[in-house]
Amino acid sequence: MAAARWLPGVAVGSALLYLYFPVLQDLVAQWVSDPNYSHGFVIPLIAAYLVWERREALQRSGDRGNAWGYVLLVASIALLVAGEAATFGYAARVSFLLALAGLILFLRGADALRIVTFPLAYLLFMIPPPAIIMNAVAFPLQLMAAKLATNTLDVLGVPVFREGNVIALAAVRLEVTEACSGIRSLVALLALAVIFAYLTQRRWGPRVFLALSAVPIAIVTNAARITLTGVLVEIFGPGAGLGFYHEFSGLVIFVLAFLLLAAEGLVLSRLLLGWKERARA
Repeated sequence: MAAARWLPGVAVGSALLYLYFPVLQDLVAQWVSDPNYSHGFVIPLIAAYLVWERREALQRSGDRGNAWGYVLLVASIALLVAGEAATFGYAARVSFLLALAGLILFLRGADALRIVTFPLAYLLFMIPPPAIIMNAVAFPLQLMAAKLATNTLDVLGVPVFREGNVIALAAVRLEVTEACSGIRSLVALLALAVIFAYLTQRRWGPRVFLALSAVPIAIVTNAARITLTGVLVEIFGPGAGLGFYHEFSGLVIFVLAFLLLAAEGLVLSRLLLGWKERARA
């Protein structure tokens, strides 16, 4: 009886896995080949932990399947076909998450789907955003980072001139390219900020505020990286801003951004605690 109870879920799940295997294989290949999206390996593990954390609530939710799950499954497969036909990989990958949601709704019902909505939504961070969105966001970030770095260098007394996303120093011209815009680290930092905010804050207001603060933190720290490059070039020559420093500084700045995020989370928690204590007094 127990086996018969799980048989439909195993059958449908196996069919979906077979159907989406090429999509998932392509996604993993991108994680392997592009270090900007290597954090994709960690996202499913975090989502699995979030589901495991909700295991008791899932057990209490029962297994009252909902026929709308079948509709969502059909819609997700239609999106998969459309995405593959249009060679739009992002749509095909997102359709996999919709298929998971449809499978849960079909087999376990709306209560179970509501319980795992956040872990499912978090899986979006494992899917690289479409190139058209990345390109549209990257250029404004390039200009912003170049402007902030130029203003800071000017305050520090370093002779500098900016033309668009190009920073002209006495010894060299630094071009703030798309790779230096901070858009790649922003995606990873935002994924980290969301789970950090969820685990450290108890209310959704502070969670959203802390998660969104990853955006200005990423912009400021990336501008600091470019500023430091300019200072090193001014002091030690053009070679100081290239090679090992250029590669290693990205990791250092990412760690710095997370430390700033953690400090903000600590301050936010203490402020909320202080407000609660004053409200009780």
